[in-house]
Amino acid sequence: MLEARLQTQQRNTQNTQETSLWSSGFGMKLETVTPFLGKYRPFVGRCCQTCTPKSWESLFHRSIMDLGFCNVILVKEENTRFRGWLVRRLCYFLWSLEQHIPPCQDAPQKIIENTGVQNVISGRVPSGAGEGQVPGLEKKEVQRILGHLQAPLCPFLLRLFSWALLRFLNCVFLNVQLHKGQMKMVHKAAQAGLPLVFLSTHKSLLDGILLPFVLFSQGLGVLRVAWDPRTCSPALRALLKKLGGLFLPPEANLTLDSSEGVLARAVVHAAIEQLLVSRQPLLIFLEELPGAQVPRLSALGQTWLGLVVQAVQVGVVPDAMLVPVAITYDLVPDAPCDVYQALAPLGLWTGALAVLRSLRNWGHSPRVCVRVHLAQPFSLQEYTINARSCWGSRQTLEQLLQPIVLGQCTVVPDTEKEQDWTPATGLLLALKEEDQLLVRRLSHHVLNASVTSSAVMSTAIMATLLLFKHQKGVFLSQLLGEFSWLTEETLLRGFDVGFSGQLRCLVQHTLSLLQAHVALLHVQQGDLLVVPRLGPGLTHLARLSAELLPAFLTCAVRGLLAGRVPPEGPWELQGIELLSQNELYRQILLLLHLLPQDLLLLQPCQSSYCYCQEVLDRLIQCGLLVAEETPGSRPACDTGRQRLSAKLLWKPSGDFTDSDSDDFEEAEGRYFRLSQQSRCPDFFLFLCRLLSPLLKAFAQAATFLHQGQLPDTELGYTEQLLQFLQANAQEEGFFECADPNLAVSAIWTFRDLGVLQQTPSPAGPMLYLSPTFTSRENQEKLEQFIRQFICS
Repeated sequence: MLEARLQTQQRNTQNTQETSLWSSGFGMKLETVTPFLGKYRPFVGRCCQTCTPKSWESLFHRSIMDLGFCNVILVKEENTRFRGWLVRRLCYFLWSLEQHIPPCQDAPQKIIENTGVQNVISGRVPSGAGEGQVPGLEKKEVQRILGHLQAPLCPFLLRLFSWALLRFLNCVFLNVQLHKGQMKMVHKAAQAGLPLVFLSTHKSLLDGILLPFVLFSQGLGVLRVAWDPRTCSPALRALLKKLGGLFLPPEANLTLDSSEGVLARAVVHAAIEQLLVSRQPLLIFLEELPGAQVPRLSALGQTWLGLVVQAVQVGVVPDAMLVPVAITYDLVPDAPCDVYQALAPLGLWTGALAVLRSLRNWGHSPRVCVRVHLAQPFSLQEYTINARSCWGSRQTLEQLLQPIVLGQCTVVPDTEKEQDWTPATGLLLALKEEDQLLVRRLSHHVLNASVTSSAVMSTAIMATLLLFKHQKGVFLSQLLGEFSWLTEETLLRGFDVGFSGQLRCLVQHTLSLLQAHVALLHVQQGDLLVVPRLGPGLTHLARLSAELLPAFLTCAVRGLLAGRVPPEGPWELQGIELLSQNELYRQILLLLHLLPQDLLLLQPCQSSYCYCQEVLDRLIQCGLLVAEETPGSRPACDTGRQRLSAKLLWKPSGDFTDSDSDDFEEAEGRYFRLSQQSRCPDFFLFLCRLLSPLLKAFAQAATFLHQGQLPDTELGYTEQLLQFLQANAQEEGFFECADPNLAVSAIWTFRDLGVLQQTPSPAGPMLYLSPTFTSRENQEKLEQFIRQFICS
């Protein structure tokens, strides 16, 4: 009992010391360093030059790069038309009164009179019905569907809500930053007289309120927001519709031959056409909420985008300007009642309690920073014309990788991977197959633009350092230098960061946000030891570090070196072995095919081979690989000794149909070796570990194949695999792999690979092991294939 009491006293003393460290600002004197401060901050968000070259050139000017940032929620006396001491106290209220709200138009009557709606109504009216009776009932049915879809805007409620939201955001957030140059591009696109469609990522339920407020404050009018009906209760839906919300009627997802579904789809089409004609801006979320065990690309978002694409193709409006949008938080606001997991509808009382809880914690917990990103707008019509020329042949993952996994083939097919986990809904199935493909690839293209234009927040950099470099702990003095180093590496790769300022203040603010997952300990030398907490803390850090992965996706090249270089050998010996460019390409392609499409988010207009070359170029650029010429081979720079092919020798003079550079005989393959610089081993291994949570989860899923109970439903097998990952995490310490989303990705990838097969049943789709992988030998081949890409 005495020993237990002493241990309890020691733990209480340690907790008291740790609490005092958080509240006193580290309790140590540190030299103030001022890194970066935006000197080399890149301007991100340019549209695709391949698919939209005219938009790339017309809607951008270099002068907008120097306009800087503004804090949207910082409203002062200067933001109103009045001056005085009373104005300084009522500036929020006066600002909300001065915002322009366009007058409400008679949209319901125009929707009822729409040609498509009238055609459906005339087809539903029986031939023997009396005049004016059944059409009146049909009109009431249209009004009922329209009432579920939208409601007239309430200007008084909009102004009152804007005032209350402005006060709430100033209590919860430290700032909400927006680049003035990005906003100027959007204003320039709006001056063309075309409707604006904002296509955004989705990080929190608060996005649907915050983004319309930000754009409303910048003079873009009231946004129509396409909400998910599953996340809101009927009372909350009624309020959001008065503020500009749109909710898809449930009848719209009925089968194509259902009369109720046909009428609902006609009403939705007419409403979208009327919205685009009136040039009201529309906000669509292309991404599902994080934490929901569904594909990353939203099926509902694709449905709304398909309606816009069809309206432009029909000619209701000549064109529409698409604006990729992204929003990033230091820490995503907590969702009440586990909305992410259960997808329970959020009610008015639940939302009000969440607001009161946030206000109660104001002053006790550090406030977070928010960054809103608006990428360069581009023309939908231009993309539709140019994108079709980039479509090539594609094969399934089973056709691409299964023969290589089983050792039946060594050549990677020269084709792209077809992988789409997002199911098509009723409205999207009503489109032609070619238009469905256009919507899917446009969704991937826009989501790629949104993610690449997102700024990396300080919490993502800190989580990456603690998880992949210093999981056993690091001194604060060393952590300060590495935080600055990783920030500069991020900026050098063309990605922006969502912070600036003094290094000490940045690290202190970041660690205070992560104090639930990080411990600070005193040491005798006067320094502080920063240690990540085990268990769920590592899982949370892994989710935060995933935001940094797009900037450092070149870590995937670890797979192309693992099979050639012994990982336990000295770095000096590893640098001696030559690596063939052809082998590098092959290994990169294999890993690209294995990784889920939701993670890579490759542009549909970019081939895998182009991406392989980009990966290789970045490795050479950062100094990890050095070109090496094999002994006895002709130097690559010796162009004078290149021989002309017979095709070029016999070409008639004046024939310029082909480029001469394409007719030189192909030189021998290039070779590379690992750099011998002193910083390369740590940096290279750090890059290699960024993909380790996903790949380790895949490898453990392959190990679990002979232990799992199959056949089973997808949900049941996911729970089995998650329990297995959690048990391994307790034994081996890989808590970052025990994530439900990683388990779902592994199961879906194995299903595409042909390892698992799916059959319908009354209880839902059933999973069972395919005959090819029932043998233990093939299961071990699959596990070995995955583990070759994992860094030891």
